[in-house]
Amino acid sequence: MKKDKKKKQRREEYREMVLARLKRAGKKPVTFKELLKSMKSVRGFDFESFVMAVEKLKAKGTVTEDRYGLRLSSREDYERCVVSRLNRTYGFVKNIATEEEYFVTGKHLRGAMPGDTVLVRSYEGEGEKREAEVMEIAEESFARFTGEIVSEFGYLRVVPDNLSNLPMTFTNPLGLELHEHDKVMAVITERGSRHSEHRCEITACFGSSLRAAVCALSVLELSGITPLFPPEVIAEARKVSDVRSMRKEIPDRLDLREQPIFTIDGADTKDIDDAVSFRRTRSGYELGVHIADVSHYVTPKSELDSEAFRRGTSVYYANRVIPMLPQELSNGICSLNPGEDRLAFSCIIQLDRSANIKSFKFVKSVIRSRVKGVYSEINRLLAGESDAALEEKYKEVMGQLPVMKELADKLHKKRIFRGAPELETQEGVLLINDEDICVGAAPYQRGESQEMIEDFMLTANECAARYGQENELPFVYRVHEPPSAEKTEALKDVLVRLNIPFEFGNTPRPEELSKILDNVKDTDLGVIVNSIVLRSMSKAKYSTEPIGHFGLVLEDYAHFTSPIRRYPDLTIHRIMSDHLSGTTAEECRRRYGKFAYASAEQSTHTELTAMQVERSCEDCYKAEYLKEHIGEERDGIISSVTSFGFFVTMPDTCEGLVSIHSLGEHEYDYDGMMSIKDMNTGETWRVGDKVRVKITAAEVNSGKVDLELA
Repeated sequence: MKKDKKKKQRREEYREMVLARLKRAGKKPVTFKELLKSMKSVRGFDFESFVMAVEKLKAKGTVTEDRYGLRLSSREDYERCVVSRLNRTYGFVKNIATEEEYFVTGKHLRGAMPGDTVLVRSYEGEGEKREAEVMEIAEESFARFTGEIVSEFGYLRVVPDNLSNLPMTFTNPLGLELHEHDKVMAVITERGSRHSEHRCEITACFGSSLRAAVCALSVLELSGITPLFPPEVIAEARKVSDVRSMRKEIPDRLDLREQPIFTIDGADTKDIDDAVSFRRTRSGYELGVHIADVSHYVTPKSELDSEAFRRGTSVYYANRVIPMLPQELSNGICSLNPGEDRLAFSCIIQLDRSANIKSFKFVKSVIRSRVKGVYSEINRLLAGESDAALEEKYKEVMGQLPVMKELADKLHKKRIFRGAPELETQEGVLLINDEDICVGAAPYQRGESQEMIEDFMLTANECAARYGQENELPFVYRVHEPPSAEKTEALKDVLVRLNIPFEFGNTPRPEELSKILDNVKDTDLGVIVNSIVLRSMSKAKYSTEPIGHFGLVLEDYAHFTSPIRRYPDLTIHRIMSDHLSGTTAEECRRRYGKFAYASAEQSTHTELTAMQVERSCEDCYKAEYLKEHIGEERDGIISSVTSFGFFVTMPDTCEGLVSIHSLGEHEYDYDGMMSIKDMNTGETWRVGDKVRVKITAAEVNSGKVDLELA
């Protein structure tokens, strides 16, 4: 006991001496070696006690350490951040004031959970992002996480998916039947100073983590996305979708039921929210874009509206959709099904012979779609591959197809002439069998009719944005800013390393990026340069300010054409409807000013969440598919390089990591951007290189795939 007391007293003495030494150094860092040297003159120096004293000061946040050394922490230097996302060995925090994101290594997170408000000290790191160390957890959030049940020495533990690699002790107050490899949801009940020291309780079990469908459910649940709607929302949806009420509305609308209007979608699409019509005029063309009038059914402050605002968007993954609106609306009264009367919000556009917009009008209408067009079938008709069955199905709109193609070709040429970069993303299609298991993947093939519909929708969206601006309405615009200076410099560096010529300065113009893409289109670097240019772009978002769309090279752009599955579209439908019915612009600004801003913020947030969820779910399904092909060899292209290896994308769009450890116990040099070199052999692996790889592991639970060079 005496010995312990003496050691404690010694640690206190060392603590005071360390603080005094660092205080003298001021803001200048002191290396551990220098600190140790200053202690050597102490009689009876105890190295172990000294180290413990230093570590305790660091643990409390009194002293901070980085690669330059140790220094006293100053609370004034701390930045207030929110923990934005975590991985098993690292995380990210976002500065509340500047929204800049910092990288944090696992040991510097101090057990912080997503949503926690933390005080951090940031500094220049070795990677692209600034790094940070969590000094204090200011506010704890409600901490949920998903994980996998494992057996450890005969006891069940839970390994979190994104907190740490270490199993965590849990309680099971609900008495759920749990087995090894089950995917579960847990809540932190007691916090430690590290993630592995937290204690938790299991709140839900989804099933086997070896199944992608199960893992996807847990991803959705963790993100607050649920397939189920509250009972009051379902009840309201059934009430407002009454066909008799809809028919009473018809006399007050522009009746377009006699026009040959039709829809074009994927074969399995059930939420059909857009239809088109075409007509040649003396001066050019008339394009009709007819959108489901969702705002007629989803009214302000209703249960339906509150739930749609919360969801913000429909979520699509594998062979499933989590809709923004209940099926009674999304697949029912709002879906523009063939042969059925439907309320619509129509945009009638007059274009000249060069497909320039001359005028447009928005009007509440009633339509009756002639046929549910399918992309693949329309593509066959356009290619002259018709047969008797196809001609019979499309007989009422066959006369529209030549006009549609003619107008679409001109609109597409206009887009190219504007210099809009034609970015080709590597979208994949998952093949799911009857047992809900992924058995394959393939690149998504965009045909001619898909591109046509896209150009028609862009035109209507442009008109909607113009309507908002010309009438000075509170509005939600779809905006896309030019690349930042930092991203532009990074893009230049990559292009120089790839020996690809470019002609832009501080900010590239869209046509300059377009020229780069055209130059590599049919080369081995085509896919990679597409990816690099895409990463250099700013993220598109929603805003109440009409700052334009860089990628589309449009001054006016909004999302008007998908109110069944996107809340910003529903927002502007509501505002435009009120204005068209006679409400003044001033009254619209008073009524919808704050609402438009809230909608833009929420829609941007939910869109990002949906994209992350869809990506995570897709990774799980692809891992499920590749798990059955372990040991096989495939060709691929290096799509990105990191300090710990490089990622290879295979022809079916699946991706995996070739770890640096699998390359051999050599010394490697990573250039910080796009290549990694074996310093022993001189062999270099670079973004864009073709490689032959072998699939060595696939973990469905995390969606991670391991590869080795074949």
